[in-house]
Amino acid sequence: MNSSGSLDSADPLARYSGLFLRDSAVVSYLDGNSLGRPLTASIERVQQFMTEQWGSRLIRGWGEGWLELPARIGDDLGRVALGAAPGQVVIGDSTTVLVYKLVRAAVDARPDRTEIIIDRENFPTDRYVVEGIAAERGLTVTWIGGESEPESDAGVTAKRLSKKLSDKTAVVVLSHVAYRSGYLAEVPALTELIHAAGALVVWDLSHSVGVVPTQLDAWGVDLATGCSYKYLNGGPGAPAFAYVRSELQGELRQPIQGWIGSRTPFEMGQGYTPADGIGGFTSGTPPIIGMLAMQDMIALIEEVGIDAIRAKSVALTRYAVQLAAELLPDARLASPKDPARRGSHITLDQDGFDEVVPKLWAQGVIPDYREPNGIRIGLSPLSTSFAEVELGIWAIRHPGD
Repeated sequence: MNSSGSLDSADPLARYSGLFLRDSAVVSYLDGNSLGRPLTASIERVQQFMTEQWGSRLIRGWGEGWLELPARIGDDLGRVALGAAPGQVVIGDSTTVLVYKLVRAAVDARPDRTEIIIDRENFPTDRYVVEGIAAERGLTVTWIGGESEPESDAGVTAKRLSKKLSDKTAVVVLSHVAYRSGYLAEVPALTELIHAAGALVVWDLSHSVGVVPTQLDAWGVDLATGCSYKYLNGGPGAPAFAYVRSELQGELRQPIQGWIGSRTPFEMGQGYTPADGIGGFTSGTPPIIGMLAMQDMIALIEEVGIDAIRAKSVALTRYAVQLAAELLPDARLASPKDPARRGSHITLDQDGFDEVVPKLWAQGVIPDYREPNGIRIGLSPLSTSFAEVELGIWAIRHPGD
């Protein structure tokens, strides 16, 4: 196994790590799949916005470009990271709200069907929203996963999904990359299966956007959403994005009828008529400050290229797995062994890791903990070095040293 020093020396993307703000007290940041480091360029962008736009233009800014930002940034994100043509991606709301909007819209578009399919390893928000919609609409939730099925590192496969699909299925909700195991789903194959059953699909891209090559248009995806504060480095609580395939925009009706999503918002009239296109899936006043920072990361992804980012992601997770096998022999890899089948994070399971993580944080080594006994190591390719990975795995082996 090559040393971290030789790997960093040979890394063509190593020079980009200096573009991110760093704190000397953090010696190994292994949680970029929860919250990405800020780009230093974003600090200047936010400060400039506050002084030169908000502070100077005040309310006039809405008519001078702010209202166009959600769709404009959405188009940039679609082009750079999602494989989506213009007019299909918009920024705004949280992932939770957007999951609700998209799933409700999909369910209502299949009124003769009575079930929603989702896997038990999906992110809690997705599961909770689906359960709430099912109760609200009198539907059944059909679960993928259970005690008799493969462990979480196996993920949702075509075989497992096909057993659950039926003519009762209205919508299927899946994650491109599983939040705990890092399992990378085969989006085209699963989407094709779902369409063959006459259902719609909502993909959660929160743990893949910006780090895994994605082609929503080419894959025939109906609906997708994801957050922007992980690999898009938008900052804590930055707004999410929604993708609605152009052919579906006139068919689906999202349930949260806010003024910005109406056809003529500034007429303030009686009665709601949705805006045409992707604008009809917006609701309230867009969170402008919250969507500023992601522009810098989208531009950086475009400069570097998503394929190059993916190549380093694979190299980082492979190195982490090799180090863990050597230094943490009692830990179980709760992620796919094949690098091609995982995203940019891995999870290692071992009893007692819940007590280890606080010790690591006190040393400036920052991984994540996921119940019941997993340390999750999230590797953001443009800001994470191989040396950080080595230092972090070594610290897990020797917590408190």
